[in-house]
Amino acid sequence: MNTHPLKIHIDEIVPLTDEEFEYVLTHFSTVKKRKYQFVVQEGEKIDKEFWVIKGCLKAYFFDDNGKEHILQFAMENWWVTDYDAFTNIEKAKISVDCLEDCELLYITHENREKLSKEMHKMERFWSKKTKAGYIALQNRILSLLKNTAQERYDELFEQYPQLFQRVSKKLIASYLGVSRETLSRFQD
Repeated sequence: MNTHPLKIHIDEIVPLTDEEFEYVLTHFSTVKKRKYQFVVQEGEKIDKEFWVIKGCLKAYFFDDNGKEHILQFAMENWWVTDYDAFTNIEKAKISVDCLEDCELLYITHENREKLSKEMHKMERFWSKKTKAGYIALQNRILSLLKNTAQERYDELFEQYPQLFQRVSKKLIASYLGVSRETLSRFQD
């Protein structure tokens, strides 16, 4: 029997018995989305958090001048949503859409809260994932503020080389906060 990829993911932080995992899994639903489809759309009320089984997504917003700003990419085993909207059940300030055909699991805010109350292990899992996400965000902000564009590029390539095979140079440039022309100079 193949172990479910979500069980492997959770077990890295809090080992679950097969019975515990089966119960956890009943709180999730599977959804398939095609390339360019939204999973979160700015202005819509959000109550779902998504875990990527297969595919690649981007979380982003457009500024008042129409410039796209990418906050996050999400590949296999990554979580993504508008966390402010998800946590407070509010309208999204960002959008998340598929860069490839995607297979996702999602959990509603209500089911996540229910699992956290019922299972200390899952509460601990989400606590650790939240802290890891906060640390990653802090490191991204620090990198944007103190590193050169070249250093940000090198850092991203070192951390996620597979991203460069799956995401266009235009989107990588947007994520790094540089022009497409500047990005091309780094790759020469």
